[in-house]
Amino acid sequence: MPKKALIAMSGGVDSSAAAVCMLQAGYACTGVTMQLHDGAEGDAEDARRVAEQLGFPFAVLEEKTAFSQHVIAPFIAAYERGYTPNPCIECNRHMKFGRLHRYAAQQGCDMVVTGHYARVEYDQATARWRLKKAKNRAKDQTYFLYFLTQKQLAHTAFPLGEYEDKEAVRRLAADYGFGNARKRDSQDICFVPDGKYAAFIRRHTGREYPVGDFVDADGRVLGQHMGIIGYTVGQRRGLGLSLPAPLYVRRKNMADNTVLLTPESELYTTRLVAEDFNWVSGDIPTASVAVNAKTRYSAKETPATATVLPDGRVEVVFAAPQRAVTEGQAVVLYHDDEVVGGGTICET
Repeated sequence: MPKKALIAMSGGVDSSAAAVCMLQAGYACTGVTMQLHDGAEGDAEDARRVAEQLGFPFAVLEEKTAFSQHVIAPFIAAYERGYTPNPCIECNRHMKFGRLHRYAAQQGCDMVVTGHYARVEYDQATARWRLKKAKNRAKDQTYFLYFLTQKQLAHTAFPLGEYEDKEAVRRLAADYGFGNARKRDSQDICFVPDGKYAAFIRRHTGREYPVGDFVDADGRVLGQHMGIIGYTVGQRRGLGLSLPAPLYVRRKNMADNTVLLTPESELYTTRLVAEDFNWVSGDIPTASVAVNAKTRYSAKETPATATVLPDGRVEVVFAAPQRAVTEGQAVVLYHDDEVVGGGTICET
């Protein structure tokens, strides 16, 4: 009796190729697409066609309510706190590796499979599952997966993590005649495809966010902002100001509705604190650990020291100053090509 794999299918080339890999490995596959928001119906049909071509069952799970609760609502709440959230991480955490793992168990599936670029390995010496970077470093997505637990890793497969070249993945899809073999990779947040986050929040909440002041470090008013949710740390363009020298968003003060602007040199910090932290091994360090860390998906890793604080939060001190470390984003820790853990930046 072959093992059963639940394939999370987005309608794109990566999840389609992942399905092929699992079939080639001898798994009995079932495809599923989560209907998370309005406007994604075309993706579900692309996924259905691939499942039909490969000859395995396919289902669409209606998850708009759960997505709104676990992803959209926290996204809006974070902006209203002055944070800049990463909703893709929360979607992975609560939907793709939360609800889908529970659904897979109900269906008697041994594995949940996605098209993420990452790898999972079992370490016999430590009896622990390890989350590792993809062989294709340029496509590695472990930054978005740091929350995975030992139980989830034991039942998760990322077959594309073994591919060193994205073109090889596209060729595999083309060999099977998939219509999505050349479908472009998604770039924006799925429920805000135009990238206009502030406008989405206004539409969704029906609320207006009052204008306020841009100020400098001495408290001098430099002009007016158009609603504090529309800005993020490190931003220079789109401020609507005529200034003698470039200034950047350094901090948003929600208490008095001001946005602090400073020269770029003031954007750098060597310390942050992260909350809601997950140690992938399940073992919380009792002493400081040397790691490489990054605070954005596109950032370079930097040597750092991580220390668990008495309240469970984690302090990360960098060997070199980091630019525009932003509350609400994730800090992810690595040791060589292995993910040590990660959490949400709450203090800089």
